[in-house]
Amino acid sequence: MALQLRPNCEYCDKDLPPNAMDARICSYECTFCADCVDNKLHNVCPNCGGGFVPRPIRPAIERRPGVCVTMQLPSDKRVHLKYSVEDIAAHSARLWDIPPQER
Repeated sequence: MALQLRPNCEYCDKDLPPNAMDARICSYECTFCADCVDNKLHNVCPNCGGGFVPRPIRPAIERRPGVCVTMQLPSDKRVHLKYSVEDIAAHSARLWDIPPQER
């Protein structure tokens, strides 16, 4: 099963196309832009509390049968946070001193 490759930052709604170098994901595929991860979330996923890594880039060209962005389409469903900005800030503040591998 391929990653969903969600089309937007769940915090600021910035477009994050499949080849976006500034897309970040947690282990549950929550998707945010690097600016929000670094400056608003402080590397704390507001949904699960985990950390973020750069989202992989799916190949644009089919170099192996069935394996490329046109054969395994990215999601077109925009996802938005269900928490308030204040709740997210408090959640991040509780966890940002704890390294992701220890959360």
